[in-house]
Amino acid sequence: MALADLLQQDAIIPALKVNSKKQLLQELAAKAARITGVPEREVFDVILQRERLGSTGVGHGIAIPHGKLASITSIVGVFARLDNPVDFEALDDQPVDLVFLLLAPEGAGADHLKALSRIARVLRDPELVAKLRATDSDTAIYTFLNQEQATAA
Repeated sequence: MALADLLQQDAIIPALKVNSKKQLLQELAAKAARITGVPEREVFDVILQRERLGSTGVGHGIAIPHGKLASITSIVGVFARLDNPVDFEALDDQPVDLVFLLLAPEGAGADHLKALSRIARVLRDPELVAKLRATDSDTAIYTFLNQEQATAA
């Protein structure tokens, strides 16, 4: 599964200014709502519900919030690079500055897990992460994320 299948260039927020995890999740929900047509509140509730089970902050300043929505038909991603890291209650207690929101249809099952695994694998590359942190261009971020799939495939 390629990141290009999950993430469109207009789903990238290259320099997001937020002050808290809740505000971050609200901004991601707003962007996802514009892309999917699903009400922002519905998206926010789904990702907040998942966060209550345990933080999706995976460490090294990276979070992969995710959830399932009955009202979408394909897996959708939103990527944000934060201007200033926020506390995300991550596994390593490090603040988060790179976030990949993943939304999947209710019946996505294995595809949802494959997409999460792919995102985690790509964002485990220290060189790629350094490039993502060094730019605030949505075009560059999109290119970096999609170049990486070719080398990591």
